Amino acid sequence: MQHIVTIANQKGGVGKTTTAINLAASLAALEKKILLIDLDPQGNASSGLGVVVDSEKNVYKALFEPHKAQSMLTETKLPYLTLLGANQDLIGAEIELVDKIGREFYLRDLIKGISKKYDFIIIDCPPSLGLLTVNALCAASKLLIPLQCEYYALEGIAHLLRTYNLVKTRLNPDLDIFGVVLTMFDKRNNLSHQVAEEVKKHFKELVFNTIIPRNVRLSEAPSHGLPVILYDVRSKGARAYMDLAKEFLKRFRIP
Repeated sequence: MQHIVTIANQKGGVGKTTTAINLAASLAALEKKILLIDLDPQGNASSGLGVVVDSEKNVYKALFEPHKAQSMLTETKLPYLTLLGANQDLIGAEIELVDKIGREFYLRDLIKGISKKYDFIIIDCPPSLGLLTVNALCAASKLLIPLQCEYYALEGIAHLLRTYNLVKTRLNPDLDIFGVVLTMFDKRNNLSHQVAEEVKKHFKELVFNTIIPRNVRLSEAPSHGLPVILYDVRSKGARAYMDLAKEFLKRFRIP
């Protein structure tokens, strides 16, 4: 069965794209067939995998020409990981979708036309709650929320949850919150521990046991166009995302 997971948080700098890239790469390393969709006009998930996205082969073109989506996919350095990349062309999509009938379902319809050979489709959203993010929520069955272990971690999360509830009620009743991933954890910092406890108190069993630490190698990897497991497989960041991938599969009851 194919699972579609949207990774979203409208607050920037929470480790959203880092989680999208490295969770997708770790699942691929576990030999799960993964499609990562970069739905952020900044294209960081694409560049973080070392893919240069051109104007003829990207998610923007695929949204408006879904029958060509299959030809717009790009293979990555990991055999089980495929990318539908993004570039700045995607900026125009928000404006162009406004007047379209069924504007919230363009991504869902695109995904329907892509080969069913993937075990998981992971969608990386822009840091906003605009039409692109709504499209991602309408296309998915699960929402994964990264939260950084810093002051104001829960600030703004109410807006995301309000959008989630609206989408679930009016557009996509199959959408559920899959979990919350704590990122940027510094074990030497008391604040990180306090924030982690506060988030666990608020979201309870939705919080993943695996916590992603602050890690230099994790920060360096995107500049080399590599997921951290290819940049430094022995780093704390690589081990954390591999643990997250295993816990992710366990929640789906997949061996």
